[in-house]
Amino acid sequence: MKWTISQLNQLQHKGLTVDEIVDVTDLKELDKNSIRDISPVRVTGRVDLSSLKATFHLTISGSMVLPCSRTLVDVPFPFEITTTETFLLRHTSDYDTDEETHQVQGDVVDLLPLIKELIILEIPMQVLSNDLNAEGAAPQEGKDWQVISEEDKAKKVDPRLAGLAKFFEDDKEK
Repeated sequence: MKWTISQLNQLQHKGLTVDEIVDVTDLKELDKNSIRDISPVRVTGRVDLSSLKATFHLTISGSMVLPCSRTLVDVPFPFEITTTETFLLRHTSDYDTDEETHQVQGDVVDLLPLIKELIILEIPMQVLSNDLNAEGAAPQEGKDWQVISEEDKAKKVDPRLAGLAKFFEDDKEK
């Protein structure tokens, strides 16, 4: 996923399409608590080239395994990221630099660090598994405690307020 500026200039009239499989397994080492496994990632798209810039229109797709926030079991998390990134091939003041415009370091455009950053940004704050009783899952109850879902919490009436529930039932009967 690297091109020199001269290679991009030669492809300016032909155009460039991208369809590659990228190995990003080193993300597991970078973020050990969040990413347990990650499949090879497919990067597809096209590149608009001019003498001043290269604009990459990419779709990054793959799957990673993340820990469930509640039970710590493995949860498969497929992702598909669509992005447009612009690399300035020459230093010029014609373009306003913003977050989606990158200056080329040296004479090589390298997409791999950008792809890794986008994947890390795609990790959700919480991942929840549907299987609460999976093998190796954190316990959901113990001595004098249990995990209560929001639905169960809404159905359960506080014993201190049980008398008020009867008050409204009397009004309905009248």
